[in-house]
Amino acid sequence: MSNWEQRGHYLIEVAQRCLQGHKTFDLCRSHLVKASQISKGTIYNHFPSEADLIVAVACADYSRWLEQAKEDELNYSDPLRRILFHHCWRLRDTLSNQRFVIERVMPNAEILVQATQYYRHRFEKLYSQYELWNKGLISQVGDVAGFDRAELVVNYLRGAMINSDDANKHSGDVQMYYQFSYALTHLMGHSDKRIPDKMEFSAWLVQERAASAA
Repeated sequence: MSNWEQRGHYLIEVAQRCLQGHKTFDLCRSHLVKASQISKGTIYNHFPSEADLIVAVACADYSRWLEQAKEDELNYSDPLRRILFHHCWRLRDTLSNQRFVIERVMPNAEILVQATQYYRHRFEKLYSQYELWNKGLISQVGDVAGFDRAELVVNYLRGAMINSDDANKHSGDVQMYYQFSYALTHLMGHSDKRIPDKMEFSAWLVQERAASAA
């Protein structure tokens, strides 16, 4: 990785820290100067527009989700459990780290139009990969006619992430993950399938806390 790429990753990490606990994307490129101790000119070279900063942060989130998806492929052979625990992980990661919920602003066609080609294409690629991964899992769980199940799931996930963040839900709330998984399973059209029980979610939370502390 070149120095330029390392600096870019560092600036995105700084941006994510600056956004922790925020309900709106109120970070500008100029704010990164003091936070990162990097010159304004260098920051503006990395992010030629304010839209580029937003899209770069979104790309980092989608990259992280795709990396977790790879781990979930190894950890869960059952597609239903894989998709449920994956999105429970996302919910816990957001709440426990007070991450900015990127779904508040992305995907957004107006922002993408304002972004430079590099960031726009990168986001579109990552978004497409993540969308295909989710659609593939929903299909593996079992296609159910009548509705666009993938669209229902995406809309629910966006709302659940934002609402949980707005309500300052606790990342250790077992009931929250159980209800979250129950809703996802029903939206996929599989109310007949057994979801993980509360004891299993409790054990999962213990494992996640241990992994985070390691």
